[in-house]
Amino acid sequence: MNNTTQRTDPRVLRTRQLLRDAVIELLEEMDIEKISVNRIAERAKINRVTFYLHYRDLPDMLEKMADEMVEDILQVVNNDDNDHESVEEENLRILESLLKHIAENAKFYKVILTSKRSPIFTDRLFNLMAEIISAHQEKKEGAAEHSKMPIQKDIAVWYGSAALIGTVISWLRDDMPYTPVYLARQISMLRAN
Repeated sequence: MNNTTQRTDPRVLRTRQLLRDAVIELLEEMDIEKISVNRIAERAKINRVTFYLHYRDLPDMLEKMADEMVEDILQVVNNDDNDHESVEEENLRILESLLKHIAENAKFYKVILTSKRSPIFTDRLFNLMAEIISAHQEKKEGAAEHSKMPIQKDIAVWYGSAALIGTVISWLRDDMPYTPVYLARQISMLRAN
């Protein structure tokens, strides 16, 4: 949280976390269509009225959770840019930071990315990765000489986003058998070839 925004009451933050945790637990157990505000409130051990103080309905809550996910990832990947790094070093650092963030929040990401119960998160993540990859592709193009067979930018972005998200989903489904740093280095080596 930056200094220009007002501090949110810790009780509000705690309640929102209880609600988010309840939704994630319920998504592990059932299809999203079966999740009701009553079930969320019951699981979070709050009353329905409290839920409505924070969100209009479940779709509103999911939208806001997806927005928070995007903000968290942007904060992670934009953290302490080092202008002295090469493009490859910067990409590796960003990838390592992203994978560490996902590992630290593994339960959340495993539920939202490995199930087909709530596509809003996967769609948002795909769009975010496309933007990040696009920005880094432009930086890479500016730093490198043009190759003999240039790859169309949109195709490179689609491929990079889908490959990265697919790899992360498989990593999560397999209960993260590799450390974030190791996985980031492996992905970087694949991208270099």
